[in-house]
Amino acid sequence: MKAVITGENAERVGVNLRDNNGAEHVIELEFDGEIKHHQSEQYAKKGSSRTPAENEYNEQARKFAKYYVYVQRGYDTVPPTEHPERINAVRLAIQDLTETEFEELFGDLYWQMRSYHDFDTERPIPEPPNASEDVLYRQNVYLGINPLNTDIAAEAEGIASVHGLDLSDETILTESVDNLSDAGIADWQAFADDLADLAAEKDISLDEGAYIDAVSSLYTTYLDDGGEQYTTDPDTDPFDREPDTVIELPPIDPQSMADFQEYLDHHLKCQIRDCFVRMGVHPPVEFRVLGNGRLEALAAYKLLDMYPEFHNPENKALLK
Repeated sequence: MKAVITGENAERVGVNLRDNNGAEHVIELEFDGEIKHHQSEQYAKKGSSRTPAENEYNEQARKFAKYYVYVQRGYDTVPPTEHPERINAVRLAIQDLTETEFEELFGDLYWQMRSYHDFDTERPIPEPPNASEDVLYRQNVYLGINPLNTDIAAEAEGIASVHGLDLSDETILTESVDNLSDAGIADWQAFADDLADLAAEKDISLDEGAYIDAVSSLYTTYLDDGGEQYTTDPDTDPFDREPDTVIELPPIDPQSMADFQEYLDHHLKCQIRDCFVRMGVHPPVEFRVLGNGRLEALAAYKLLDMYPEFHNPENKALLK
């Protein structure tokens, strides 16, 4: 994939790129990533008139354009669950959890997996009654940022005090949003905006201060016997925003809790791999791994000849 930014105004950014099939794409997207214009002379305008591979090349172009604008301009154009850097921040934050912290957050997912391999284990949620064997268990994961663990800690404390926040209070970062007044939420939002501006100005990543703030309860996505897909809703979800990633697993054997923590690290590497592959880019070496990431990518690998079987852990030749 090759791309250039062709222009920018107060509303959107223009990108011209050439996909891996040699086709040129002209794309315009807004600063939140919404595609407002997409044209390619090589492909039919309607998706129904294109082959599945041609549709995938168009999707690759759209995903790559969003990521390219993010990298070149810094706009928040990539959805969190398709953002390799956001998912990697989740991965690294999970690595930093103690076993006790990990079990508090992901224990239900562990025991749900374990229940399929140890019949004495009680399942935290029931299996969907009309699911086929292809049931996946999901959990939304949300990051928080502790600015005191970043390279701009001193400046962050100063910005916080301007907005009436005391970051030295250890309870402030764990307080529920539900307990805050409208004014308190506004203070936090203003602080977050100013902190993000400062980090961008100094070209500093906030990932060092990232931690797992909260997770949703378990929920499922599954196929019925007729092949139709269904997705349930979690009983509890802590935030009214997109999660930073979604863990999505079949009933694997999790072995020990420590082994399962390592497995989630691999699963998230597979998700990061999927982000790059599905934007038409070869993944960085660290993420050239085999196994299941997200369901949408798994379907693409199975159905499209343009992709190798990245989901197949036995396909070792792909790692060379």
